[in-house]
Amino acid sequence: MATIAVLGTLDSKGEEHAFVAGLIAARGHKTVLIDVGTGGPATVVPDVTREQVAAAAGIDLATLMARQDRGECVVAMTKAAPVMLAQLAAAGRIQGVVSLGGGGGTAIATAAMRALPLGFPKLMVSTLAAGNVAPYLGTKDITMMPSIADVAGLNRLSRVIFTRAAGAICGMVESEPKVEAGRPLVVASQFGNTTACVTEAKKVLEAAGYEVLVFAATGTGGRIMESVIESGIVAGVLDVTTTEWADELVGGVLNAGPERMDAAAKAGVPVVVAPGCLDMVNFGEQASIPAKFAGRTFYVHNPQVTLMRTDAAESAELGRIVALKANAYRAGAAILIPTKAISVISAPGKAFHDTAADQALFGALKQHALVPVHEFALEINDPAFAQACARKLIGLMQAKK
Repeated sequence: MATIAVLGTLDSKGEEHAFVAGLIAARGHKTVLIDVGTGGPATVVPDVTREQVAAAAGIDLATLMARQDRGECVVAMTKAAPVMLAQLAAAGRIQGVVSLGGGGGTAIATAAMRALPLGFPKLMVSTLAAGNVAPYLGTKDITMMPSIADVAGLNRLSRVIFTRAAGAICGMVESEPKVEAGRPLVVASQFGNTTACVTEAKKVLEAAGYEVLVFAATGTGGRIMESVIESGIVAGVLDVTTTEWADELVGGVLNAGPERMDAAAKAGVPVVVAPGCLDMVNFGEQASIPAKFAGRTFYVHNPQVTLMRTDAAESAELGRIVALKANAYRAGAAILIPTKAISVISAPGKAFHDTAADQALFGALKQHALVPVHEFALEINDPAFAQACARKLIGLMQAKK
């Protein structure tokens, strides 16, 4: 039997949350009903009051509510609810969380859910689930379920949705993951254009006794990888696909932010870096590309994704940035360069082959790096290059022991 937090604005959504709590109890689990409302009085009796939630973060709720500024109250609860939920989870008092809400409720509940560790069951039934949910998810594994209609009472449709939500969160807490322990964890960055490289390197690492977790270098993937590294559970990083920095620098749509490549320095773990896919900046369909890039070299990856070749100036700056990031890795690091191609489409004869841009990138890496730089007259997806990356990382990890 688990205990599931049912968190919501119980002044306006109390009936709905109580309904879900009752369904969870019918499955044999306990519930903790948490009120994060800041309007009128709670319409059902909570187990954790809004005053208790606010006090967990040192917020004087009475003074705040007296100003009758709904936006200010929502912001305050997005700060307080994460503190309360994290405390309950850390104390082992809850094993899952579910919430139902519109804009304000979703903002508060998902902020609280983001304070919980990866793997902790989190379900948000929201009016916003069909849109861009990235700001609500952050780098956490929150399951977003569309409410279809507004969360506004119980009716023939909402009863179906909420019943499924109750079943979903119960299923999550009842499903005990089998976690393989004992093998050190390595994380790796991958793009479609570097899949063959990571696949081969993964084989080498696994044969040496490591477990490899691969992240897509799609902006969100890079941010999640950084959060996993910073958590302290990682033994080494195979960062062969640093392409998100091209989007960050030039203005593409798959950037991971300026903190990309910082976590390994904070965590003190060995890293192997390669300039994988720094030849490309990601945009959406062709019509979405900013006019300032007219005349550049493009490659239509699919109808929804258009790639732009980085030029020599951009490549030189990318080399400088990546080298400076690598210089901060004090637990052991190396930069490996595949001089024949840094992606599938930058090989000789392919759409993004650009010797000048490549040389600007490689030259900047070598000029600014204080860590060892190794060049290979190979393409990035050549098995020999992948094996060299894996063996280098294994050596760095073993030297750190």
